[in-house]
Amino acid sequence: MNSSFSSRGTNPPYAFSPASNASPAPATASAAKPTQDRLIVGVDFGTTYSGVAAVYSATPEDIDIIKTWPGGNGITSDKVPTEIAYDIPAAQSNAGSSNTSLDRLGKQTQNIKWGFQFKPEETRLRCIKLFLDRNQKLPHFVSPLETAAQLRKYEKTVMEAVTDYLSMLYKHTMETLTRRYGETFMSMTKVQFVLTVPAVWSDSAKDATLKAAEKAGMGNRHDLKLISEPEAAAVYTLKAIQPNHLTIGDNFIVCDAGGGTVDLIAYKITQLNPLRVEESAVGTGGLCGSAFLNYRFEDHVKRRIGQERYTMMREKKAKTWNMGLKYFEEFVKRNFNEDEHNEVNVPFPGLPDDEEAGLDSGFLVMTAEQVKEIFDPVVQEVIDLVEGQVQSIRRKDGLVCGIVLVGGFGQSNYLYRRMKTHFNNAPPPPYTERPTHAVAMSPANHSTIEVMHPMYAWTAVVRGAVLRGLEGSMVMSRRSRWHYGTSYATVFDEAKHPISDRYWSPLWERWMVSDRMQWHIAKGAQVSESQPISFHYTRNFRPGQSLVVEDDLIACDADAAPDSYRKGLINVCTLTTDLNTVPKSLFTRLTTTKGVEFDNLDFTLDMKIESAGLMFELKVDGVRYGAVSAKFH
Repeated sequence: MNSSFSSRGTNPPYAFSPASNASPAPATASAAKPTQDRLIVGVDFGTTYSGVAAVYSATPEDIDIIKTWPGGNGITSDKVPTEIAYDIPAAQSNAGSSNTSLDRLGKQTQNIKWGFQFKPEETRLRCIKLFLDRNQKLPHFVSPLETAAQLRKYEKTVMEAVTDYLSMLYKHTMETLTRRYGETFMSMTKVQFVLTVPAVWSDSAKDATLKAAEKAGMGNRHDLKLISEPEAAAVYTLKAIQPNHLTIGDNFIVCDAGGGTVDLIAYKITQLNPLRVEESAVGTGGLCGSAFLNYRFEDHVKRRIGQERYTMMREKKAKTWNMGLKYFEEFVKRNFNEDEHNEVNVPFPGLPDDEEAGLDSGFLVMTAEQVKEIFDPVVQEVIDLVEGQVQSIRRKDGLVCGIVLVGGFGQSNYLYRRMKTHFNNAPPPPYTERPTHAVAMSPANHSTIEVMHPMYAWTAVVRGAVLRGLEGSMVMSRRSRWHYGTSYATVFDEAKHPISDRYWSPLWERWMVSDRMQWHIAKGAQVSESQPISFHYTRNFRPGQSLVVEDDLIACDADAAPDSYRKGLINVCTLTTDLNTVPKSLFTRLTTTKGVEFDNLDFTLDMKIESAGLMFELKVDGVRYGAVSAKFH
């Protein structure tokens, strides 16, 4: 062991590798020097659908949403399915798969099918994004075995498939923007990409997204920005309702209900002009997106018409099934409202009449009660998640003023009405022998919460992403989702440490213990981009020993973090620090009683927690040196 105080570490979202004395980019646009006009492109890489928006910094009000897509047959859509497949054997298309540049794209475009380019019956990779984060559960309808088999057939990894999908998205975006603005404008204008990621994702999954975007051509990883999906939605929707309905101290919960996942984050208004917020509860999320409704609908149809007829329809009459599913997707899911619909007629052309099954003239007749049965369990899960956030804020005596419902599932009228009913039914005030004004006015008795449905619910995330790129971050502080810490060695203390853990250090000439944990950030603690967290290290080096050192960043998801390293802790990443850049005069020369000389250095690694990532800097005596890179596990 070459250090007396060494660290193991946790998983950060991404690493920061500054030039020797480079400062990180300013946290807010106002802090930056005047820059030339830029074209900012937001990419919402979603589980089931992805969207792209662009804005020119000189005309910030004019946000463009890309609506035309390859294979869309001229039909416009705010988003494109997150689906990809490869047309020819991977052996022919695999050359250079690690370098997904535009040159390679030119050769490979004909090999990749994506988005709207599939016939209903064709196999393709779906929900590929979920495989970037191994810490997240997969929904029951996503088969890891089937996905692995398809990837093997194409000779692709998850990262390569994600990179290829983002490459196609990038290529189409650049072609669309070139048509919109012209080649001369595009050749002279800096294009900056902002990507969105789930709030509950692990740091390694965020890092993987960044790497895939970089390989896809979206820019150098230090130019790319990440923002969490609900934070992006908050940026857009809070600005849209400002300043009429916002008061300093108000808490708003943003519920981003998408296809596969539901992501929540809560913000407290700290300043109105310019708008500034802080996270007021740790973000949560769950697998209860609108794709679950499709699979419940599928089960319903199967039960109604029988397994045999259902299988025959799926295999022999794919167009019939596709028409019914499309109607459920585009009409029933968005517009169903139990007060207005007595029954729903889902088209299944070509299926013979069957009174018992409810098939009449090519339609499956569904009662409002049957549609409710499909919706209710999924809707209840969403309500439970939001209720958890509400209670978390109220426990700290916070006042929850609004719930902002965005995302594809967020467009659902039924979800909106159920949320309104749940959060607008305030319980009666608690009984007290002597009611007082203070009791009557307490936050607990003002529990009606306004549920807001912004106009552009489906594209709120991608609109917020371009605003983030345009204006910088409006979030002044966030809540840490995990405990973050490092392990270290220290002097053995028989009152604290088991004797079996001790070892003799010939350099320090005393008994030591290793793998003690120092937690630098507690789960749920407030962290600010402008105030980095410092990890302190003492390292010893014998003459000629390498000055490139590695330390692990460790995370803990439990509510109480342990005092020593143990199973179940998350090794976030390994930080590699090159201490050769530190002047030799800052090292201290020490000598043991046996005459062995060694150099000792005290240094710190500063970590910043941003919207969707971690950044690292090496400092000695407050001065920045060298590069710190992170390898995620």
